[in-house]
Amino acid sequence: MTLLIIIVVLALLFDYINGFHDAANSIATIVSTKVLTPFQAVLWAAFFNFVAYFISLYIIGEFKIGNTIAKSVHEDFIDLRVIFSGLVAAIIWNLFTWWVGIPSSSSHTLIGGFIGAAIAHIGGFSSGGESVVNYEAVIPIILFIFIAPFIGMITSSIIALIIINICRKANPFKTDQWFKKLQLVSSAAFSIGHGGNDAQKVMGIIGAAFIFYEVNILQAPEYISMSATERFKHFTEDYWWVPISSFIAIALGTMSGGWKIVKTMGTRITKVTPLEGVAAETSGAITLFLSEHLGIPVSTTHTITGSIIGVGLVKRISAVRWGITIKLLWAWILTIPISAVLAMIIYGIVSLFTWAFSL
Repeated sequence: MTLLIIIVVLALLFDYINGFHDAANSIATIVSTKVLTPFQAVLWAAFFNFVAYFISLYIIGEFKIGNTIAKSVHEDFIDLRVIFSGLVAAIIWNLFTWWVGIPSSSSHTLIGGFIGAAIAHIGGFSSGGESVVNYEAVIPIILFIFIAPFIGMITSSIIALIIINICRKANPFKTDQWFKKLQLVSSAAFSIGHGGNDAQKVMGIIGAAFIFYEVNILQAPEYISMSATERFKHFTEDYWWVPISSFIAIALGTMSGGWKIVKTMGTRITKVTPLEGVAAETSGAITLFLSEHLGIPVSTTHTITGSIIGVGLVKRISAVRWGITIKLLWAWILTIPISAVLAMIIYGIVSLFTWAFSL
């Protein structure tokens, strides 16, 4: 029971870190275009992060992304040490990338850590480590590392072109003022998508821990007889405080901000105007809403980065700072394997301590 409590605390800590790590995704453009001050922007984004809870619960009616995360590793290879090790690895990588100002994916580091710890749990690849992964859940997640930013890029380019053509004869000053106001709406929409997507990832990890506890420790008959999907739904009903806590934690994290990443997202990829901010945030929100509908956890970081690149391309190819963009792409590609290796190492340390204390 002690390890389960530690996992819940660590998961909510990760959720909080995710919030301030990814705050830049929601507020970078409205800060860089001076629509809101940094303090106003994080309050705005945090509020709509939490609003996402009510949309997921009462409009969508379920937490599909949380269920996908919980099923990314076959339950036969999960125990509390696996979940603990995966979380610690994810926290380490998230803090490191925040420190150096790289907008990497919090969701992919969580998945990488979870998978890496599970592989270590069964003795590595030589012992059939590839069998721990639920490929039905994980392959769409990996594909969307590339698909989500591409959708964001194409959609934002189309939206930007439509807006530019509609406003071609409008007064530039008045247009700029209108789009500063519209940025509040597009930023709110993206923050809802961010909260709905990322808070559920932590729910999935906590859910996996509680389901393991119910099935293997308490041997609760109602859980044992259910399918994996039914177990997760039952978990969100039995432990109703977990979804609420997850959405609150990510909102509080967003309020803390992540200013190094704000600078990268808001100015270093391409210079963003209010019009382009509206196009990028609207595109990002559409992509996140689509992924939540499909139950595929995507990176809000990848999504908004692709969207910002899209509006930069509308101006000209050279408007995008490709040197920075390529570095970000490498960070995205390396996140899952690095997190997995970290989790394997941490699992080995945890197992050693577990063995020592059992003597």
